[in-house]
Amino acid sequence: MIRKIIEIDERACNGCGLCVTACHEGAIGLVNGKARLLRDDYCDGLGDCLPACPTGAITFVEREAEAYDEQAVLAAKDGKAAKAPSGPTPSAIASWPIEIKLVPVQAPYFAGAHLLLAADCTAFAYADFHRDFMSGRVTLIGCPKLDGVDYSRKLEEIFAGNDIASVTVARMQVPCCGGLEHAARTALERSGKDVPFEVAVISTAGSLLERR
Repeated sequence: MIRKIIEIDERACNGCGLCVTACHEGAIGLVNGKARLLRDDYCDGLGDCLPACPTGAITFVEREAEAYDEQAVLAAKDGKAAKAPSGPTPSAIASWPIEIKLVPVQAPYFAGAHLLLAADCTAFAYADFHRDFMSGRVTLIGCPKLDGVDYSRKLEEIFAGNDIASVTVARMQVPCCGGLEHAARTALERSGKDVPFEVAVISTAGSLLERR
């Protein structure tokens, strides 16, 4: 049948994985560092993944494709739930140290890295923080209120001296977390780099309020 379905331009894809998280049907996966539509019948054609893509690599097309199979999607989700390990979720930490104050301004793991700048509280408030935020990213953490420092100068050195692919700031909804977002924006501007930038705001109840 001819229907509306997503198309992913792998040349424009930066491998951030945001579309994988945004797709509730499990139609998209990362293959060799690039997003790929895994099954036509899992794509509902509604495009929740489109606004999540920072590079505009995802578009709608109309082509011959299998019909959306909601029952297959539900069965796959049930199967994953049944196979889920009873033990703890594996850590997604990719480097050490992770404190902004301690991390070197240049390191091999920064090469081509998707960088996550996270407020200390976020990982405690948001239950699936490793899976939804840390996976596939190099994580740096800090608290501008408790540390009492301006991170912007050090972050500027990191941005300027390394090939950073994207920056995601994970912050709480409380006003003091605005310092981390401001430092990241200021540092990126001073560095002269133009990379995808996203802010995720988490509520004190542990829910994701917005991504912008």
